[in-house]
Amino acid sequence: MIPAIIQDDRSGTVLMLGYMNRVSFQKTLKTKKVWFYSRSKKRLWMKGETSGNILKFVSAKFDCDKDAILVKARPTGPVCHNNSFSCFREKERKGKRPGPLEKPFEELYGVILSRKKFLPKGSYTVTLFQKGINKICAKVKEESGEVIQAAKKESKKRLIEESVDLLYHLFVLLAQKNIGFGKLYREIKRRRKEKKA
Repeated sequence: MIPAIIQDDRSGTVLMLGYMNRVSFQKTLKTKKVWFYSRSKKRLWMKGETSGNILKFVSAKFDCDKDAILVKARPTGPVCHNNSFSCFREKERKGKRPGPLEKPFEELYGVILSRKKFLPKGSYTVTLFQKGINKICAKVKEESGEVIQAAKKESKKRLIEESVDLLYHLFVLLAQKNIGFGKLYREIKRRRKEKKA
């Protein structure tokens, strides 16, 4: 049994601490999803098996004494059971440049993915997925118009509110098309490199 520190591959944020044994580590390598061994339940468990907020495995390395392991992963939603991005409630470190999208947006996208997978009753997000791509696109178009209206004729508060509505519906559209944040990050990075050339 070995403690496994889970770190967000993109931001460097420490997400959680779990325990792995040989079998859970091998299963992590094979499935590319992070698995642990539960000391209380005495069984293997995959992070996100209930919530849908899995950890996509990126890499792993042992510390100098080989008595702990650092696992880099990409979360698909909130990692902590209380719906926080990190079990440590870690904030951006001083001097660290934030990524192109802040963690609250990743958390929101994770919740949307969870709604898509588990389809809880009474969820507005689930209703959008059930109505399909045309309805989702119509909502993105509607919210875009409301952002423009707020920018031209309403208060900054209304512009903020309408912008959040637009982002939410855009994230639903991305989830519907199975486009994760990683692809957005890579496209932003590619464009930034082109401008430097």
